[in-house]
Amino acid sequence: MLSAESAAVVRATLPAVAGALDEITTRFYGAMFRDRPELLDGMFNRGNQASGAQRRALAGSIAGFATALLDDPDTRPDTLLDRIAHKHAAVGVTDDQYTIVHKYLFGAIAEVLGDAVTPEVAAAWDEVYWLMAGALISREARLYQDAGVEPGRIWRQWSVVERRTETPDVVSFVLRPADGGPAPEARAGQYVSVRALMPDGVRQLRQYSLSSDPGGELRRITVKRVVGTDGAPDGEVSRLLHERIREGDELTLSAPFGDVFLDDPADATTPVVLVSAGIGGTPMTSILARLAALGSPRPVLVLHADRSAADHALREETRELVGQLPGARAVFWYERPDPEEVDAREGLMNLDGVELPEDATVFLCGPLPFMREVRGQLLRAGVPARHIRYEVFGPDLWLPGPAA
Repeated sequence: MLSAESAAVVRATLPAVAGALDEITTRFYGAMFRDRPELLDGMFNRGNQASGAQRRALAGSIAGFATALLDDPDTRPDTLLDRIAHKHAAVGVTDDQYTIVHKYLFGAIAEVLGDAVTPEVAAAWDEVYWLMAGALISREARLYQDAGVEPGRIWRQWSVVERRTETPDVVSFVLRPADGGPAPEARAGQYVSVRALMPDGVRQLRQYSLSSDPGGELRRITVKRVVGTDGAPDGEVSRLLHERIREGDELTLSAPFGDVFLDDPADATTPVVLVSAGIGGTPMTSILARLAALGSPRPVLVLHADRSAADHALREETRELVGQLPGARAVFWYERPDPEEVDAREGLMNLDGVELPEDATVFLCGPLPFMREVRGQLLRAGVPARHIRYEVFGPDLWLPGPAA
């Protein structure tokens, strides 16, 4: 709970702090990486730093957490905290790093806001920070415990047993633990981090959804090669995986994490709607494969949008899995439909005329503009917001946005 005294100060200064957060987080990361360059080695994604995505996500989470505390001082924004905790656990964040972040973040705040940061203001925002940090530390400790790993010790070597080209810019890797031990437990819809050594000697990491049923001893990730646009760099890790990794090679993977996953008791009957676009279909394929493995009786509706059938990764597998489930059906949208795809719809996803099952749990994944648009369509169709679960690839820029 935020104290009444601090709440009053935070409420009065939130507009100024929120308005300066972009500059604050820019200076924060610059100073921290200048003094602690080792944090760029295997902890932070350089692409997200270069694009500003990580900076904007941090700013949004701070503003969102502070706003939530002011709206209801007795509660914390659990959805935001859970999502951040899973992201942190997937890169091995440890308790001591919150002290490092505190030092550089508050140094940046003092630099940017100057004399406006009185001792009272500093103390109030310090309380906000440690409330957020304490909640995350607690959640991350539980995640590490549930995963059966020591805090931060999340990495393990996996052997590539198969590499398969899915589309011209998407490949799948089927993996087995290199040490011969059992695969860790995972839930359909979760992701792992891949940590790779770059040519310049710096380790970089990227999260990839599991794209197959996680109930066996093998795991699969399906990777789209990220090509930079508008001056943004190409994806370092995806390029390395596409160009260098072959059957017999090893990859360094984290334990599985992610707060969006299928609750899969065999007797569950709640309808499931899987909504995706592009490479966002990978966690949906994992969920679909899990339902098929369970012989689930749940009604399942698969909705996917892509540029064309040729660009639709795991398309045939999706059709096969839908065919294995008696209560499943699929609808695809293609911007450039193939004449042979007589049952596909043309253009962007439009839910008009699509019969959505009542009381369904909806899983949503794809590019942010797609998710914002389709989430709005779902809400207008009567789907409660609490029933829509979403996954974001990379820093979560959803919550700070206008459609959150």
